[in-house]
Amino acid sequence: MSDNTADKAARADHWKNIAVAWHRHFGGKMETTPRCVVRGMDDFSVWYSPGVAEACLAIRDEPDLVDELTNRWNTVAVVSDGSRVLGLGDIGARAGYPVMEGKALLYKYLGGVDSVPIMLQDKDPDQIIRTVLNLQPSFGGINLEDISQPKCFRVLDTLRAEAEIPVWHDDQQGTATVTLAGLLNALDIVGKSIEDVRIAFIGSGAANVACARLIFGRGADPAKCTVNDSRGILTTDREDLRRNRNEYPEKWELAERTNADGRTGGIPEALEGADVVISLSRPGPGTIDPQWIRRMADSPIVFPEANPVPEIWPWEAHEAGAAVVATGRSDFANQVNNSLCFPGIFRGTLDVRARTISDEMCFAAADAIAMRARDHRDYGPERIMPTMEEWDLFGDIAAAVGLKAQEQGLAGKSLSAAELRESARTRIARSRRMTEIMMEHGVIPPAPESEGEAR
Repeated sequence: MSDNTADKAARADHWKNIAVAWHRHFGGKMETTPRCVVRGMDDFSVWYSPGVAEACLAIRDEPDLVDELTNRWNTVAVVSDGSRVLGLGDIGARAGYPVMEGKALLYKYLGGVDSVPIMLQDKDPDQIIRTVLNLQPSFGGINLEDISQPKCFRVLDTLRAEAEIPVWHDDQQGTATVTLAGLLNALDIVGKSIEDVRIAFIGSGAANVACARLIFGRGADPAKCTVNDSRGILTTDREDLRRNRNEYPEKWELAERTNADGRTGGIPEALEGADVVISLSRPGPGTIDPQWIRRMADSPIVFPEANPVPEIWPWEAHEAGAAVVATGRSDFANQVNNSLCFPGIFRGTLDVRARTISDEMCFAAADAIAMRARDHRDYGPERIMPTMEEWDLFGDIAAAVGLKAQEQGLAGKSLSAAELRESARTRIARSRRMTEIMMEHGVIPPAPESEGEAR
């Protein structure tokens, strides 16, 4: 490893080296704060007994008033059983809590959405479904997170069919939405059409199955594409897939729809001549070898999205000839991470009281993300995506999603694009200002100093 490469790897490790210290220093990332006036003890007679009884009776007589008299409609539960956390696997409910708390932070700061982490001890899919359905009176939406496959597919599909509030699996729909946005711009930059390219999907878990579904839905030809699992390229000739097709129906369906050429082998064979590789598999580096990138088509697009470490370091992919590289990390160029989309998607979904989040709403969000990046003066191979710092991006997404929900007849409220943007701007600005004020006044203490930390 050269000195330059060693320096890059060391910088990539910086954030994990300080993470535990920062979590300990702040005692976590989220807390509950009031949103009403408390000028003295008399106000509690309004907010609690006896006054609260009048709000309860009003909701009893007109149930929809719950969304006017409480913050329930703007509150999302982030639900996980800890069975598939980041790239860490089945680490359990308690160990997964920091991720869900982080999700709640992003919801609040980037989307103005209140959120509660809920870790479930029971990993049975039927129990997860039952629990979520029972939680509906308390929340305006549900974000499923880090639930292993194949149960994650049944949990999501069942809840989308049975729940009265929108249920979203960010590992599936969120990752797929932002990956599609990045792919549209990467193809624009290299001058290729989504209908013509050969895509190698490395990994057949929840994220890549959803990526394939949205990308095929947007025009990519499944017959020209391949999907790999841990045993190699999916093909209907594989006896293990045929034997387990009832347990893994999504994987079997991909085997039937893709790989018309009948390719066999592993990742090297899948990448041979491919225009694009979208990898959501085993964290690297080393999962994807630079030599395999060299055997791809001209101007290859490489998306190694595993977290916390991509399947190949970006600089290695570029050195091997990649024209555009994107990862899931915020400390590299071109972050393709669901944090760019879910706060805005839920903002728009909640504001119009949509009862579900459709694929068409995800397409609308992907287009909003892609167009925001194209409007930037630095749009190009190193800048195919907007960043989380562009906080008005989430208003663009909210407007696109809210309008699409209304167009599809999925919304309970009618709002214009301008109204949706203003609602998002107001709520997000409020969340950011609250954080700034608490930092300015020492309610949130300063962060601990870290050697070499970028300011």
